[in-house]
Amino acid sequence: MKPEYHLIEKYNIPVPRYTSYPPANFFVNEFGNSEYIQAIETSNHEWPENISIYIHIPFCPKICHYCGCNTHLTRDTNKMRVYVDAVKKEIVMVKKYLDPNRKVSQVHWGGGTPNSLPVEMITEIMDVIHHNFSFIANPEIAIECHPAMLDNIYIENLVKSGFNRFSLGIQDFDEKVLDNVNRDAPVIPVEELVAMIRSYENTSVNLDFIYGLPFQDVNSFSETMEHAARISPDRLVTFSYAHIPWIKKAQKILEVRGLPQATEKLAMFEAAYKILTQNGYKAIGLDHYAKTSDDLYIAMKNRTLHRNFQGYCTRETTGQVYAFGATGISQMESAYAQNAKDTNLYVQEISKGNFFIEKGYSLSKIEKIIKHVINEIMCNHFVSWSEAANKFGVSETEVKNTVSFDENTLSEFVSDGLIKFEAGEIEVTDLGKFFVRNIAASFDPNLKNALQKFSKSL
Repeated sequence: MKPEYHLIEKYNIPVPRYTSYPPANFFVNEFGNSEYIQAIETSNHEWPENISIYIHIPFCPKICHYCGCNTHLTRDTNKMRVYVDAVKKEIVMVKKYLDPNRKVSQVHWGGGTPNSLPVEMITEIMDVIHHNFSFIANPEIAIECHPAMLDNIYIENLVKSGFNRFSLGIQDFDEKVLDNVNRDAPVIPVEELVAMIRSYENTSVNLDFIYGLPFQDVNSFSETMEHAARISPDRLVTFSYAHIPWIKKAQKILEVRGLPQATEKLAMFEAAYKILTQNGYKAIGLDHYAKTSDDLYIAMKNRTLHRNFQGYCTRETTGQVYAFGATGISQMESAYAQNAKDTNLYVQEISKGNFFIEKGYSLSKIEKIIKHVINEIMCNHFVSWSEAANKFGVSETEVKNTVSFDENTLSEFVSDGLIKFEAGEIEVTDLGKFFVRNIAASFDPNLKNALQKFSKSL
């Protein structure tokens, strides 16, 4: 289903991505080390009981112009050495505040470029995790990898360390696009890398792409998607490029080289959707695709899909997130806590035995209700007022008042064919999935008075 141009014009406005609620730019500096320790202890008595571990590796051998992540340009293994030692120490520091009966259901490595580290350093950190925690029967242990820095020996060592999901940051198969965003193309063809990974039992492969970059158009991106479908990974992600030059000044380079307009970006999205769904994939949430046998699709079909800063996850792998490394964001039921961004200062403080929380946020019960409603819209494309009321022990009326629900306010979404009201539920239509961020934002009371800036929805 293709949105009409007037809807694109109407809804292409800045709104949060809602990887958290409230979004990270609402975090406050008053939340520090002592608040973090208290939040960890409180989390032992909250749902979900499982633990999700996030390891942030900020290092990159070169910086891609589109990058919105917290990265550090280096190839210096001495800097990596002291950083890895600090991460290992931080894991042990956090562990003493966690209930030892809780189990790890998910480990996710992100960056930066995690596989810019010598693989032996990755093994060291994984050994610390395995030594200090117990795991559920089938945990997801995932790592984001730059395909230009992978080979068979590196993959073999990652598998030996317990990794069972590999996310390869392809971005585009067109080398002209990669050259213009300062990203190296893979040395080993992606097809061969995927085959190497799949040669090991119980491993899965994600391929990640970005649309909205210079020199991309609907024809070139369609070729990339067709190439991806032939490789047939377990999951694919098509991220919409988020242009935030007021935060990431290096992105201004891309303005000079020419960014596609919103209509062209949407055409790329539609082309990807068509190609992937015709090749056996199902759209998951905002930007993910999975095969019908995949746990993510099954969870979405059962309306049990969840989301955190690391992406979508199932109820089985959902855990409260405890993050390690500079800039890492812990995502507990009642609080968020972000480590300081300065890598050197992070290492110094952790080496002294101190946490180094730069900012965070404590959620009220009201904000937890809003978070739940927005997550349901973003992940499962529906919200049930009775389910939300039962979850928080309040009335349906209180839930609706909390999110400023008003049928008249939502009437535009209804008339535009984006949502429909069912018995005690709101359901996002297939057309509405293109504008799910806008729909979610309508349940965010904070957004009405927000001064923060966000990327556009399309």
